[in-house]
Amino acid sequence: MHPNIGTTDRWIRIIIGLGILALGMTFKSWWGLVGFIPILTAAIKWCPPYALLGLSTCPAQRNPA
Repeated sequence: MHPNIGTTDRWIRIIIGLGILALGMTFKSWWGLVGFIPILTAAIKWCPPYALLGLSTCPAQRNPA
């Protein structure tokens, strides 16, 4: 499993994840737990949909065309 998430993408995922968690807490909804998904993918630097589609925002993993 090679990293496919770059630094900017990681920070965006963390911010979005924290926002979803905050909304879940604000509205007292279990749906806020969905915010852990982007935080988890940012933490492990790997996104399953990116892998399936052959995408990468990680500069070290980009293939020169």
